[in-house]
Amino acid sequence: MRKIVTKSLLLGVFFCLLGLSAFAQTRIAGKVVDEKKNELAGISISVKGKVIGTITDQKGNFSLTTNTATPFTIAITGVGFQTQEVAINGNQTDLNISLKEQVIQGQEVVVSASRVEESVLKSPVSVERLDIRSFQNTPSASFYDALQNIKGVDMNTQSQTFKSVNIRGFGSNGNTRVVQMLDGMDNQAPGLNFSVGNIAGVSELDLESVELLPGAASALYGPNAINGLLLMTSKSPFLYQGLSAYVKTGVMNASNRSTASTPFYDAAFRYAKAFNNKFAFKVGVSYIASKDWQATDYRDQSFSNGFTLDNGTRDNNQGYDGVNIYGDASANIYSSLLGNGTPGTGANGTSALLGAIATTQIAQAGNRTLPQLTGLTPLQIFNNLIPNLNISRTGYLERDLVNYDAQNLKLNGALHYRLNENVEAILQANWGTGTTVYTGADRYYIKGFVLGQYKLELRGSNFFVRAYTTQERSGDAYATSILGQGINEAWSGSAAKWFPTFFGAYGQNALTSYAGAYLTALGAGQAPAAALAAANSYIAGQQTALLNQARGAADQGRYLPGTPEFDRALNDVTGRPIPGNASGVGARFLDKTNLYHGEFMYNFSKILSPKIAELIVGGNFRRYALNSEGTLFARDEGGKEFTIDEYGAYAQASKTIADVLKLTGSLRYDKNQNFKAQVSPRLSAVLTVSKVHNFRASFQRGFRIPTNQDQYIDLNTPTARLIGGLPFFKQRYNFTNNPTFTLQSVQAFGATLQQGGQAALPQAIALLRPTTDPGYDPERVETYEIGYKGLLGNKLFIDAYYYYNRFLNFLGSQVVVQGAQPVSLANPATVLQLISSNTRNVYSYPVNSPTQVKNAGWAIGLDYLLPANYTIGGNVSSNYLVDEAALPVGFVTFFNTPKYRYNLSFGNRNVGGSGFGFNIVYRAQDAFLWEGSFGNTEATGRKQTIVPAYSTLDAQVSKKLSGIKSILKIGGTNLTGTLYRQAWGNPLVGSMYYISLSFDQLMN
Repeated sequence: MRKIVTKSLLLGVFFCLLGLSAFAQTRIAGKVVDEKKNELAGISISVKGKVIGTITDQKGNFSLTTNTATPFTIAITGVGFQTQEVAINGNQTDLNISLKEQVIQGQEVVVSASRVEESVLKSPVSVERLDIRSFQNTPSASFYDALQNIKGVDMNTQSQTFKSVNIRGFGSNGNTRVVQMLDGMDNQAPGLNFSVGNIAGVSELDLESVELLPGAASALYGPNAINGLLLMTSKSPFLYQGLSAYVKTGVMNASNRSTASTPFYDAAFRYAKAFNNKFAFKVGVSYIASKDWQATDYRDQSFSNGFTLDNGTRDNNQGYDGVNIYGDASANIYSSLLGNGTPGTGANGTSALLGAIATTQIAQAGNRTLPQLTGLTPLQIFNNLIPNLNISRTGYLERDLVNYDAQNLKLNGALHYRLNENVEAILQANWGTGTTVYTGADRYYIKGFVLGQYKLELRGSNFFVRAYTTQERSGDAYATSILGQGINEAWSGSAAKWFPTFFGAYGQNALTSYAGAYLTALGAGQAPAAALAAANSYIAGQQTALLNQARGAADQGRYLPGTPEFDRALNDVTGRPIPGNASGVGARFLDKTNLYHGEFMYNFSKILSPKIAELIVGGNFRRYALNSEGTLFARDEGGKEFTIDEYGAYAQASKTIADVLKLTGSLRYDKNQNFKAQVSPRLSAVLTVSKVHNFRASFQRGFRIPTNQDQYIDLNTPTARLIGGLPFFKQRYNFTNNPTFTLQSVQAFGATLQQGGQAALPQAIALLRPTTDPGYDPERVETYEIGYKGLLGNKLFIDAYYYYNRFLNFLGSQVVVQGAQPVSLANPATVLQLISSNTRNVYSYPVNSPTQVKNAGWAIGLDYLLPANYTIGGNVSSNYLVDEAALPVGFVTFFNTPKYRYNLSFGNRNVGGSGFGFNIVYRAQDAFLWEGSFGNTEATGRKQTIVPAYSTLDAQVSKKLSGIKSILKIGGTNLTGTLYRQAWGNPLVGSMYYISLSFDQLMN
C-alpha cells in the first residue's frame, strides 16, 4: 500500500506540471485605493488559477509581470474589503482600482468544507470563519480565546496556556474528537492524540484566518474529525510582508489564587520579505508569561460516610476526598480492622483488635476480660466500638504540588519559492514550548513541553503534495495525584503503615475509653445493661475526638509544604517515572512520540469540463512511532515500543445545475493496521434561491480510531493498571487462564461478605460476574444536517442549522478484577483474593459499548449592520442527548455541554472615521453534568459533578494611530469578576485587564 501511496504522490506532481509552457509576458501595474481615495498598502493582486501574485506598496502601487496567456483575470483582495476581479486582455499599466469596505461578514471564501475554495454562503455543511479583522476586534485576550464566541463552541480552560475547543457535545479537556490543523498539518501531540491548545500553534501576528467546521469531517479529513475540524491558515510571506509586532500586558485577577492579582506579559514579532515575486521568507516569535489560574475546588467528592459535595469537609468527614486535593487515598476502618472476621487478619494482617478485645483483662474488675464483664462476644463489642466509615489520608492542595508559572514560547519560520507561475515550494517549521496544567484522568503538570512541526510542500492552484513530521517531547511532566500519594508514601513509609497506625490508634483508644466508661457506670451503681448502654453512648459521643486523635498519631512526621523535607520528597517522586521503583513512587511520565505524514490532493478542474463536474482526489499515509522509554506504552517481545500505520484515499465530485443547485458527493477509505477498514461517505445539496437564500442538506459518516494510548498504554497507577484494548493485552495478562470479573460484581461480593462474614460466602460468590468482551472497533457516527445561510441587503447575515447524530461502537472503558493467582468459583479459598488489594489485579481498558448514543442540536446566528457601520450580533445554540432516559444506569456518555449557550455582541471598528473602535461581548451558558475520568468515578458520584451556569462580559476600546502604523487597544474579560470554571476539576477563571500596542509596517 505504501508503494501505491508513493506512486499517487508522484502522479499528483506529474499532473500539476503538465502543460507548463512559455507564453508571451504580460505586464500589469496600477494603484489601489479605498472609496475615500486613501492609498491602500498590502493589498493582494493575484492571477486566478495561478500561484503568481504581488502586493501593493505603502503608496498603493503595484506591478506584476506574468507568462499567463491573455485573457486572464486578476483578483484584488484585502482584509476588510470586498474582493474585486478585473479581466486582463493585454499589457495594462494604468489600472486604478477602488475597493469597497466590507463591514459585515458573509462574503468570505472558505476551503475547509470541500477542500476547494467556495463562498461561505454556499458551503455544503456548517462552517464558521474568523479573519484578521475578527482577531483585531475581539475583546478576548487572544484569538484562541475568541473561538468560544462562535456559536456551538464550548471552551475548556485548564490553564492560561491550555484550552480545549469542543463542538456539539462530547466535550473533554483533551479532545480527541476535534482535529486541529495548521497549514494542513495535524496539530495534535502524537502521544496524546489531541492538540495542546495553541502552545505549538501560530502567533496571532502570523494568522490569516481560522475556519471551524462543526460536525463530522471524516469524508475528506480522515480519522478523528468526528465532531469537528479547526483549520488555521498562516500568512503567506508573499502576501503579508514587512515588519509587524505587538506588546500586551495587564493584570489577571481571581480571588481564589495565592496572590489574587498578578501581571501577565505577551509579546510577538514577525518579519516577512519577498524578492522579485520568486522567493519569500518569514520568521516569527511570540512569548507569553503569567501566573496561572488555580484549581481550588475543595468540595468533598468522596460521597462517603453520608457526606456530599455540599457538606463534606476534612473536619467533619474522615473519608474526605477534595476535588483538587491529592494523595488522600482511603480505606474502610471497619472492614480493614475486621478482615475476614478472624482476629488479627484485618489491616493487612497487622491489627489484632478482636484478639485484644477477647483477651484484655480489666484489673479494676477482678482481672476479668471485657467480654466476661459485659456478656458480649468480641465481635459484638467490636461492632459497638468501630464505626463503618471510610478513612482517607491527609492529602496535599494542588497549589502545593504545582508551580503556577505559566509560559509559552513559539518560533515560526518558512521559506517559499515559486518554481514557476503554477508551482510554489514551501519549507516550514513551527516550534513551541510551554509550561501548563491539563486535566485528564489526573491533573497533569507539564514543564518544558515541546512540540515541533516541520513541513515540505509543493502547492499549485489545483493541487498540493506535502510531507511533515510532528515531534513531541513531554519535558518535565508528572501526575499530581500520584505525586501527592508519593510524598505521603515518602514520609510515612507506605500506606501499609499509615492505615494500621490510624486504625490501631483508634481501636486501642476506643477500647480503653469503652472499658473505662463501662466501669465508671457500674461504679455509679448502674445495672450492667444500663452501664453497657452508657458505654455505647459515650463512645458515640467521643467518636470525632477519637478519630482526630488517631489521625494525629498517623500524621506524625508528615511533610509540610515549604519545608526542605517536602521539597526533597517532591523532587524525588517527580524524578522517578510512573509507577516508580524500589526507591519509591514515581509520578513522572515520558513521551517522545513522533508522527510522520504524507499526503496529496489533485483537482481535475483544469482537465474536466465544468459541465461535467468538479472532481478532486487525494490520499495520505501516516505513521506514529511510539516512544515513552517504557514508562507509558507497552513494548513488544523484542523490547521495542510499537509503530502504528494508517493510510487513506478519498474522492469528491460536485456539480452545479442551473447556477441554483450544487450537488456534492464524497467518499473516503481509511485503514489502520490494528482495525478493520472504514468507509466514510458524504452527500450534500445546496439550493440557492434569489441569489441570497442558501438552503443546504447533508448526510455524512465519521469515525474515530482509538487513541494511541487506548491502543498501547501499559501503565500501573495507584487504582488500576491501564492497558490498551488490543487483543494481545488479554494474552499478556493471561485473561484466558486467569479469568477477570466485573468491578461492580466484585464490589457487591465484598459488601455481602462485610455484612455477613464467612457465613455469607456462598451467597457472595453467586454475585460474581465473569467479564464479557463487547468488542473493540473504531467509533462511528452518522450525521444528518439541514441549514440555511443568507446575506440580506448586505446588512443582515443569517446562519442556522439543525443536526442529528447516531453513534455506533461508542468507545467507553471497562474495569475488571483478577486474582493474583487463578480464581475458581468452585474453590472459595481462591475467590477471597479478589477483595484484597494485595492479592488481586485491577485492569482498566477501552471497549465498545453495546449502547447506541444519539444526540441532536441546533444553532442560529444573526449579524446586522446598523447605520454608521455599527454592528450588532448574537447567536444561540443547543446540544442535547436523544432518548437519554433509555441509557443504562451509570452509563458514561462523556456528553459534556450545556443545553443552551448564547453570545451577544455590539461594536464598531471605526466610529465616524475617527480611528476609535470598540466591541462588547456578552456570553452565557447553562449548568450541565460533567462526565469524565477525573475525580470520583462512581456513577452515583458523577451525577453530582455539575458545572455551574455562568456568564461573562468582555469589552475593548481601540484607537488607530496612523502616524506610527499602530493600534492601541485597552480591554478586559469577565468584567463582572464572577469566577467560573468550564469543566470538572479545572481552575476557576477570573478577570483579565490588558493594554496592547500593535504595529504593522503595511497597515492601512
